Amino acid sequence: MPDLASPTFWLAVLQIIAIDILLGGDNAVVIALACRKLPEAQRNKGIFWGVFGAIGLRIVLIYFALQLLAVPYLKIIGGLLLFWIGIKLVLPEDEDAHGNVQGNTTLTGAIKTIIVADAVMSLDNVIAVAAAAHGSIVLVIFGIVVSIPIVVWGSKLVLTLMDRFPVVITAGGGLLGWIGGGMLVTDPALPERWREVVPHSAYLASALGALLVIVVGKWLASRQHQAHTTVELISADAESIEKGKQG
Repeated sequence: MPDLASPTFWLAVLQIIAIDILLGGDNAVVIALACRKLPEAQRNKGIFWGVFGAIGLRIVLIYFALQLLAVPYLKIIGGLLLFWIGIKLVLPEDEDAHGNVQGNTTLTGAIKTIIVADAVMSLDNVIAVAAAAHGSIVLVIFGIVVSIPIVVWGSKLVLTLMDRFPVVITAGGGLLGWIGGGMLVTDPALPERWREVVPHSAYLASALGALLVIVVGKWLASRQHQAHTTVELISADAESIEKGKQG
């Protein structure tokens, strides 16, 4: 059992809650889309059982992820994946990302849609939470249970804050980079002596991981913005030429 009086325990809980909020906003959208065609009387049931099933499946997946992270080199792979997830978080979202989520007219269909969609979308969440939990399934369950009402009922507020204050997204990407960096240097494949030679290696790797995610994410976002601007200018020029020919 973890030490409930330990600041490390509560820091890990806060990290798990932050991860669930940042990476769980999509889940609230999926729930809404899957239940939108249900009769009013069945929507709350669809939401409850869909979330219950999705959370149960996620805890099982994270449990297996915790076991796998004890295997040499998998923490290195997991850390690199967290860098990629953090960079992806910093990049602008695809507005049509949920276009393939179909609404269902039956309660069972809506529940299945929520569970399947959550399983497909939860790889990033599973890896990040497993890394933040440091091998404790108690931490995983506690953090997810606390974050359920925030994700389901507070998602609109969270998404509004993210839209209004982009720094929240950047900080979230940095948090994933921080966890990923610390994860890399704790892989069983790395010799213990190496960690002893570099003072505060875990904190140093975490800080470098956070910096890497933010810098690369912002750079890719600026390139993406420039590419979109160029395409828009070319389209506008082509339209002007076409209008000139017609005139």
